[in-house]
Amino acid sequence: MTEGPYRYDRMVENALRSVIKESLLQAIKFGLIGNHHFYITFRTDFPGVDIADWLHERYPEEMTIVLQNQYWDLKVEDQAFSVSLSFNDIAEPLTIPFVAVTAFADPGVNFGLQFQPTSPIEGIKKPSKVKSDTELQPKTKRATADSTSAETEEKIVTLDAFRKKDGG
Repeated sequence: MTEGPYRYDRMVENALRSVIKESLLQAIKFGLIGNHHFYITFRTDFPGVDIADWLHERYPEEMTIVLQNQYWDLKVEDQAFSVSLSFNDIAEPLTIPFVAVTAFADPGVNFGLQFQPTSPIEGIKKPSKVKSDTELQPKTKRATADSTSAETEEKIVTLDAFRKKDGG
């Protein structure tokens, strides 16, 4: 299944990554209502990821962000999203290609996705900054960073949980 033109594994992961994109678009349109909030884990060393140097030094390979109470300028494009978050009371802009995301969770509704790490060589357009007319209206949301995804992993739902186990 990993050779040839029909890479179903990649097709499925691309389709599931669209769930992240749609979730962020819904957050822009409606805000994070109820218990909704997002844990997004991504590869900081992936091409196209744009974070402050000091954040990259602190998280050289992987980082988890939480969109919950304070975040600003959330924008979504076809291949990436950007958001400004507060780290130690300092607003920092982040740009994250969807292919750099390794996990996405909305613990408020017990939903999560995990992705196989994508090789940077498999090709993405390197976004300089996300530019979009779609912006978050209320600026009263808060986000925090967490270097581990242990809390997120507890609430991740894998596709294996939905597969039949009777063999046919």
